[in-house]
Amino acid sequence: MTNDNTTHFGFKQVPKDDKVKLVRGVFDSVASQYDIMNDLMSMGIHRVWKRIAVQLANIREGDQVLDLAGGTGDLTTLFKKRVGDSGQVVLADINAEMLTTGRSRLIDKGLTGNIRYAQVNAECLPFEDNTFDCVCIGFGLRNVTDKLSALKSMHRVLKPGGRVIVLEFSHPTDKITEKVYDFYSFKLLPKIGAIVAKDEDSYRYLAESIRMHPKQDELKQMMEEAGLERCEFFNMTQGIVAVHRGYKI
Repeated sequence: MTNDNTTHFGFKQVPKDDKVKLVRGVFDSVASQYDIMNDLMSMGIHRVWKRIAVQLANIREGDQVLDLAGGTGDLTTLFKKRVGDSGQVVLADINAEMLTTGRSRLIDKGLTGNIRYAQVNAECLPFEDNTFDCVCIGFGLRNVTDKLSALKSMHRVLKPGGRVIVLEFSHPTDKITEKVYDFYSFKLLPKIGAIVAKDEDSYRYLAESIRMHPKQDELKQMMEEAGLERCEFFNMTQGIVAVHRGYKI
């Protein structure tokens, strides 16, 4: 059971004030192998999921985009192509190690100019009201302590007509997929993490954090509670991943 002072960190209950530090430890540990592990974990399908999320964001040339929990910059790379020279993408992450890794990776690819970097907490974004045409958080919302506060903060910094895109691991829509996914997540994934990233515990936490994330309908309701309208979700890979979209009217 949770109370007002505790929250979940995977399947464990921890003080709310400790969760940010614990999540930081996970991503400090995995940052250098994050991209390799993403490819191994999803067999490369994460790249398709990200492309679909960007398509659903309906980005136009000149748009201002906030890529929250942007990590190593996959989504920022895709958004940059769409905003053109007249737009801007802000790659933001609460974790300094991930942000540094992402910045180095994008610079190595020659992607500079209209990309900014910001270390931020999604629950209290340090941007003015009505700043962005799109706020996207990819595979990061489940790690946020107060998800509703984060969604309200995203809503606040959106321009009217802007949209929030939440790309996140979700809950399988059929029992067979659920059983296979559970076996993979709890038996195989930590072992892959131990071999490749030398960190079994962090990948066990990632599997647990996915199970603790709200189901598709619950997250849709949470987005509506945060003030977003016309909220909807799109399941991918039998619900293993979902894209949620909501608008500021």
